[in-house]
Amino acid sequence: MKKQLCSLLASISIAFGCADHDVQSTNFKLDESVSVAEWKGYLRNEYFNEGSIAIKSESLVIREGQVKSGSFTIPIASIVNFNLPTEELKHALVHHLQSPDFFNMALHPEVKFNITGVASYNGSGENVIAGANQLVTGNLTMLGITHSISFPAKIDLNGDNLKVEAKLKIDRTKWGITYATDPALPDDAVIKNDIDLHLKLAGKKI
Repeated sequence: MKKQLCSLLASISIAFGCADHDVQSTNFKLDESVSVAEWKGYLRNEYFNEGSIAIKSESLVIREGQVKSGSFTIPIASIVNFNLPTEELKHALVHHLQSPDFFNMALHPEVKFNITGVASYNGSGENVIAGANQLVTGNLTMLGITHSISFPAKIDLNGDNLKVEAKLKIDRTKWGITYATDPALPDDAVIKNDIDLHLKLAGKKI
């Protein structure tokens, strides 16, 4: 009886060991030519500027069909503006955003996001992308300051192709960006704290 019990326990151990061994992780790399975050920032009088910024990632880890870990890098040099009427105005705005008033590109050339968790999601709402199926949590680092953020995302994995789309708001003041926040200023000179972001990412298996 004792020998039978030992054999049974050994068989169970081997079975679970094989199951764990068969669970494989796959790395995906974002396509930098199409992966972007579209941004929009508002004045208190509701005037806004909008544009995009590139997103890079060398490794997003997929296990059992789900994103498990990875990180994004956002180069501040890639900021562009969409709405201003001339190239001179666009250049002036981008230069200001890259200055110490905002992202201080000379000292902090990149923003980083490190995924710490991904969970199933089936909610909805005004700022939730249609079809969101995962809640992504991670550490966002800007200007040397790190805070945890979470946002619903639509993550589609189709063979060797990965697509991620999400909408979120970032309160810039939490990372020390306080330019034009003085409430005593006129409405056309106060920039709201929240920045709207629309992530559009695409990647392939590597």
